[in-house]
Amino acid sequence: MARSTANPVLDAVHQLVAPIVNDLGLDLYDLEFAGGTLRVVVDTPAGGPAGVSLDTIALITRLVSRELDHEDPVPGRYTLEVTSPGLERTLREPRHYQREVGKEVSVKTTEAIDGVRRFQGVLVAAGDDAITVREGDGREMTISYHRIEKTKTIFSWGAAPKPGSKK
Repeated sequence: MARSTANPVLDAVHQLVAPIVNDLGLDLYDLEFAGGTLRVVVDTPAGGPAGVSLDTIALITRLVSRELDHEDPVPGRYTLEVTSPGLERTLREPRHYQREVGKEVSVKTTEAIDGVRRFQGVLVAAGDDAITVREGDGREMTISYHRIEKTKTIFSWGAAPKPGSKK
């Protein structure tokens, strides 16, 4: 995982956590340290089977906790949270966008583009500098990463079967 900002604490945590996660055949999706919570987000490799089991999350928590206790890279008190990105995931780095091409996303920009700050549609391209979203009307919007405030994938829940149906 390439760190997009220089943060010595997160860099030190990354050096400790990445080998543990990689040894288990998973990807270190993201690291966050805010409000006294150190969040380690792990995911299956792109194109792999979906989902990380609770047993695997518990194992990673134990292994990472032991390593953090031993090396102590985080100053002060904090809470360790190991999780998966979930169905609706936050996209922050180009590699996050690149693995989600073809999926529905919601994008909020830092400033209006053609009078609009919120875009929703299918992520059709993700390069090193920008993404392209095809909105429902077929219009494609290319947005550079530096203009994006927040992006999340959107999971579409299917219709629930009617009570008493055989499905």
